[in-house]
Amino acid sequence: MACLGASVHVKGHISGAEDLQIDGKVEGPVSLDGQRLTVGRTGQLQSEIRAREVAVYGKVAGNIHAKDRVEIKRDGSVVGDINTARISIEDGAYFKGRIEIERGGGHSGSHSSSHSSSSSDQAELAGVAAGEKN
Repeated sequence: MACLGASVHVKGHISGAEDLQIDGKVEGPVSLDGQRLTVGRTGQLQSEIRAREVAVYGKVAGNIHAKDRVEIKRDGSVVGDINTARISIEDGAYFKGRIEIERGGGHSGSHSSSHSSSSSDQAELAGVAAGEKN
């Protein structure tokens, strides 16, 4: 696994063919198709992310596209849309955005109706993930 330390600040496109942990700041797209990205507790990304798996312990501002799964850990924060097959949001995590679950061999024609009917559920999920109470 490759690692970008807490004191590293990158502006630009990051791509690779191995798992990556980012503990520093990144401004720009991150493409790790087929690999795992871990955003460490001190990690701060302003990025469009593409990876097989994404685990967020720090902060992400931008959309996440993960082929397999996204995990937002207890102190993690994501502001942006998520497109993945599986998602896990722990208590105490912060999430603001939309989630679209990709199904393997999905049903054609049901995509738009399920997307539009779930927007209120997505807004409610954002509040629950952030620990807000009505």
